[in-house]
Amino acid sequence: MQKYDFDLAVIGGGSGGYAAARTAVSAGLKTVVIEGGREVGGLCILRGCMPTKALLYAAEVKHLAERTETWGLRAGKISFDLAQVMARKTAQIKDFADHRVQQLNAGKFEFVRARARFLDAHTVALTNGKKLTAKYFVIATGSRVSPSPLPQLDEVGFITSDDAVALKKLPKSLIILGGGAIACEFAQFFARFGVKVSLIQRGGQILKEFDADAGAVIEKVFRREGIAVFTGTKLVAAKRRGKLKAVSFEQHGKKVSVAAEEILFALGRVPNIDSLNLESAGVKRESGRIVTNSKMQTSAPHIFAAGDCTGPHEIVHIAIQQGETAVHNVVKPKSPRRMDYRLLISVVFTEPQVAVVGLTEKAAATRGIKFLAASYPFNDHGKSLLMDAKDGFVKLLANPKTGEIIGGSCVGPSGGELIHEIVAAMAKRMTVRELAAMPHYHPTLAEIWAYPAEELAELAG
Repeated sequence: MQKYDFDLAVIGGGSGGYAAARTAVSAGLKTVVIEGGREVGGLCILRGCMPTKALLYAAEVKHLAERTETWGLRAGKISFDLAQVMARKTAQIKDFADHRVQQLNAGKFEFVRARARFLDAHTVALTNGKKLTAKYFVIATGSRVSPSPLPQLDEVGFITSDDAVALKKLPKSLIILGGGAIACEFAQFFARFGVKVSLIQRGGQILKEFDADAGAVIEKVFRREGIAVFTGTKLVAAKRRGKLKAVSFEQHGKKVSVAAEEILFALGRVPNIDSLNLESAGVKRESGRIVTNSKMQTSAPHIFAAGDCTGPHEIVHIAIQQGETAVHNVVKPKSPRRMDYRLLISVVFTEPQVAVVGLTEKAAATRGIKFLAASYPFNDHGKSLLMDAKDGFVKLLANPKTGEIIGGSCVGPSGGELIHEIVAAMAKRMTVRELAAMPHYHPTLAEIWAYPAEELAELAG
């Protein structure tokens, strides 16, 4: 019987990797975590979720302060100190990252600071000159910024989301390439801090993963706040124009050119797996991602993967669930656990926030799933009117025969919080009748869910 240095080796110390290691140690496995990044903590803590939300909240507070007259208040001229904004963000991120470093160095498992490369199915070579073997592996190496689709962009130069969260000076004008969550969140942040923003999206709507009505609300708000939005485009060229950077694109058969001091490249991320030499381990990939089954198992049965390197959803809580699921299946292969994305949650932290759980109308139609849908606007809802938060709506999707809730959307104030009522309802497979009958306190934002629930309760079954 072959002996290995470790029962389990986890490659990557971010959220998915740490969840896998923690679960493995609890199950009594001799575990090592290998982290080769310049910093320790993972994308979410260092350059993703946490720093962007800190900056977005600062922008929201500034935006509210500038509108105090709505409520009969006088705040005077609002100014800001970018250095202080960034310093607060940096201090908070340091606390989060330091805590993760403490967890990784707590001694419950071995923690190695090096990059790993497979030599064979059970052996990895490390950049510190050592090798190690393990009976099982979990790959959780995350993602990196997608390569540029235009060679000229590399010549002209651009910043990425990684750079944007650490700027020491704001550009006067900015072109944002992309229309997804990252692009939209940064568009509003920069615009609210006085930057002239132009957002260029390839698809026909921004936030294309959501229903068209959600994208339409955010586009309306963006235009109202002075953001130029271009959708349905095809990038043609990029070049320098004096001190500015210019991007040319086709839109509706016409060539359009926009120039700004800086370009933010926000056209997505790709799995960070190129240096792993996966072929030597027998791990297959497809469309740049590691292929896994619902047990998070790769084509090599003893190797699992979790998080952005495998997908299909680049969301922190999903990466954590995948890491935990992978290790459960290492420990208890005869009673496997499978990933279930029925309760998939997505949130975009613009203002208004965009949040979805379960099926959208677009996804249900694509999959041929029959549904009933009803929505209700925030501009006709008591609490949101008091808050002057009138943009957006809530929407419910229900099974036409049983009335079971199969999807919920919220585009509105605190949407990322409000969606969790529908997450709880769907987790317990509640019907719209049960949700409509559930008491809601008045006046609250949450009571808005009762209106589409009542409408669907009359239609379903």
